[in-house]
Amino acid sequence: MLETIYSKYGVESSFVDTSNLENIRKAIRPNTKMVFIETPANPTMKITDLKGAAEIAHQHKLPLVVDNTFASPYLQRPFEHGADIIVHSLTKFLNGHSDVVGGMIVVKDENYYKMIRPTLVSFGGTMDPHQAWLVLRGVRTLGLRVEKSQDNAMKLAQFLRKHPKVLWVTYPGLPDHPQYEIAKKQMDGFGAMIAIGVKNGLEGGKIVMNNVQIFTLAVSLGGVESLIEHPASMTHASVSKEEKIKAGISDELIRIAVGCEDYEDLKDDLDQALNKIP
Repeated sequence: MLETIYSKYGVESSFVDTSNLENIRKAIRPNTKMVFIETPANPTMKITDLKGAAEIAHQHKLPLVVDNTFASPYLQRPFEHGADIIVHSLTKFLNGHSDVVGGMIVVKDENYYKMIRPTLVSFGGTMDPHQAWLVLRGVRTLGLRVEKSQDNAMKLAQFLRKHPKVLWVTYPGLPDHPQYEIAKKQMDGFGAMIAIGVKNGLEGGKIVMNNVQIFTLAVSLGGVESLIEHPASMTHASVSKEEKIKAGISDELIRIAVGCEDYEDLKDDLDQALNKIP
């Protein structure tokens, strides 16, 4: 969106790996208007130090905007670490049942509210009552759903890291995750998203995704059902190969959004699909 649509209106963006705070510092230019981060990051599961990012942004008198979709407010509250604006995809964990398309902007300063609201109203970004009710219904079980899905995710991550057809596993709850200590400090849990690399690259990924029976092949996340997708050819298909390599989005990478099903069923499903890789 930033490169394809907003660039037509003069919006410029610098894309960097924000898990390295020095990259944020170096990317700030005289015309920079905000620092926008996502943590955990999609689909690499890298973690950005929220407090450190806020300090850098505020040193340059810039707001820190955080996409908190992967964690949800149940696991991470960026305002507590210096963020100025938070965005959520209501479609994901907050709704939790894959039957709503929506988003939310949360600000802690009235000046940002007065700045954003006129544009929001002009573009018609208002939910109809039924969708709003569905989100309210979903929020009531947010804690229960997140606890179950992240418990499943932790067990699956530990299982997958020992699987002979899996090259690597990236999950913030594993002690060998590069930003494990940061995740422990700023999150109340490690979430339900896992990134893995499978043998035989793209072909291996196709085999897995074409053979799972419980996991659904879809690009969403945060619902009660478990989903699986191939970022390089699906969610990030429009990104150039060079940029994908730079961002760590390889052909072998599969993103798993863990849901609330029985753990043993999920494990067995991934196991049988992975074992079909030559």
